[in-house]
Amino acid sequence: MTITTLFHRRRTIVALAAAIALGTTLAPAYAQSTVQLKHAGGTTAVPANPKKVIVLDITTLDNLAALDVNVAGAPTASASNKLLAGRLARFNAVPKMGTLFEPDFEKIHAAKPDLIIVGGRSQAKYAELAKIAPTIDLTVDRANLVDSARANVSLLANLFGKQARAQELQTRLDASIATLKTRAATAGTGLIVLTTGGKMSAYGPGSRFGVLHDSFGIKPAVAKLDTANHGQAISFEFIQKTNPDWLFVIDRDAAIGREGASAQKFLDNELVRQSTAWKKKQVVYLNAMNWYTLGSASIGALQENIDQLSAALAAAQAGR
Repeated sequence: MTITTLFHRRRTIVALAAAIALGTTLAPAYAQSTVQLKHAGGTTAVPANPKKVIVLDITTLDNLAALDVNVAGAPTASASNKLLAGRLARFNAVPKMGTLFEPDFEKIHAAKPDLIIVGGRSQAKYAELAKIAPTIDLTVDRANLVDSARANVSLLANLFGKQARAQELQTRLDASIATLKTRAATAGTGLIVLTTGGKMSAYGPGSRFGVLHDSFGIKPAVAKLDTANHGQAISFEFIQKTNPDWLFVIDRDAAIGREGASAQKFLDNELVRQSTAWKKKQVVYLNAMNWYTLGSASIGALQENIDQLSAALAAAQAGR
């Protein structure tokens, strides 16, 4: 055995000992640097520059698309089909790793990922996936949606070296929110409803879609509504009696590709037509994919939602 060989072996042993002492993840021969990431599931040591990343969260995919980051695996799910055919088309060719609710554990294990990202609909699988590879949960905090969404974008930007792009996106977002809040201050009251299968639910502050009131400044037409995930079931009469100045509508059937009457046809009802919102043509059919599928939780969805709301309020105020 040569002196050079002995030297290399000694150096490897020292590196391994140091790595074990520090609790870092090891590459085949040398210690690989890691970073500690705080996320919805706790704190996880993640490779500082992960190359093979499997993402099982549509919101994170949307954020990564905005940051121009590629992935090694994505989900297959009916909820994501339209997005994958649209602005997430860059991920169409990547291997599919099961659905959001049922990941393909064997396929994910065989892929040997550096990092797995879950969130939202895939959050329940976090513990099982964490046994395969370092896993982080980027589910947003609904009680503080905008700041939580911004934090997720910053985390991803720092991890993949996209800080400049993230700053650009966040600066635009903050300016747009400020403009929307100014317009919302004199817009009157608003009610957000979700229609699906011939039924509808209303959502208020603190709810799944409460960002409309909590962060965007729209005064709620009803102060207290059920904040459960499915909202509060309502009737046409409820809209008539509540009489909002604005009616904001999410068509769930359109978001999931279900056939049936559109929200526009469904709401064209004698009682709804008596509301101020209908009379003033202040019924806004929101981007259902952004609100329902993405939950307004990606920076792209947030920006588009704010732009749509702000344009609607500005048009109405210009016509007064």
